[in-house]
Amino acid sequence: MISVTADTFRLAEVFTISRGSRTEAKVLTVRVLRGAVAGWGECVPYARYGESLESVTAQIEGLPANISREDLQYALPPGAARNAVDCALWDLEAKAAGKRVWELAGLTAPGPEVTCYTLSLAEPAAMQASAAKNAHRPILKIKLGTPDDMPRLEAVRAGAPKAKIVVDANEGWSAEVYSDLAPHLLRLGVAMVEQPLPASEDEALLGLNRPVPVCADESCHDRKSLPGLKGKYDLVNIKLDKTGGLTEALALRQQALVEGYGVMVGCMVGSSLAMAPATLVAQGAAYTDLDGPLLLAQDRESPLKYADGMVYPPEAELWG
Repeated sequence: MISVTADTFRLAEVFTISRGSRTEAKVLTVRVLRGAVAGWGECVPYARYGESLESVTAQIEGLPANISREDLQYALPPGAARNAVDCALWDLEAKAAGKRVWELAGLTAPGPEVTCYTLSLAEPAAMQASAAKNAHRPILKIKLGTPDDMPRLEAVRAGAPKAKIVVDANEGWSAEVYSDLAPHLLRLGVAMVEQPLPASEDEALLGLNRPVPVCADESCHDRKSLPGLKGKYDLVNIKLDKTGGLTEALALRQQALVEGYGVMVGCMVGSSLAMAPATLVAQGAAYTDLDGPLLLAQDRESPLKYADGMVYPPEAELWG
């Protein structure tokens, strides 16, 4: 049996990016029950990809109750619906076998990874205060993509002079804007820029001098995306809600590394259940961005451990 329910997690404070603000995380929780064993997973439908709670629920409810993880890869396209079911099936398989998912996947035992912490988009003074409050964190991620990006970036650097900074432009720039800003990004110690151009316009990155490395987010979903990224990007951001689950995420990670891309492992704003499978993909990644639970006012029982700027792999009580 496959069941799906909608759950809401309040955020600790309003979270804003260039596309809008939110005060809660709305997720779907999938449970797969077979005999006396149950597995579960979580996804976050994303309007940017034409998803809603209703549309993703319909996709999940349309699946055969006994579908295998292998058949699932062909039954649904990459996206949130396949992600939640895929991760639930991994959890189910692990519980049935009395093993951990990393063992079933042929991986080495996972350890903690340094994670980015995302600062909400706000006025420069507020972002400087937020940066100062979180200056102890090793990597701060800044949501930009507005006409007033430089004052915000300057403010964050003033608030956290020692932190590594990565920037997520959320498709808000052009090639010209990137080129104009690049010297200032270097001056302020920005390590990487995520998705500066709209995915539909990223041909402009071909042949462009990239003194600050560029990471594909909206332009990269699964392995089929890789041929279209050549010459444009230096890294790829792997999110399970884009790949359609852990199965494809692991395959994408392997193929991206073979093709010479750096790997970032990211997330939507969700609970520890959504992050848990991604911690396996994040092992050894250039950047880990699994801070979703840190933005919540509430989380799942047996949540992931966050300490000293790191995210730890899940205990079996949570997932896998």
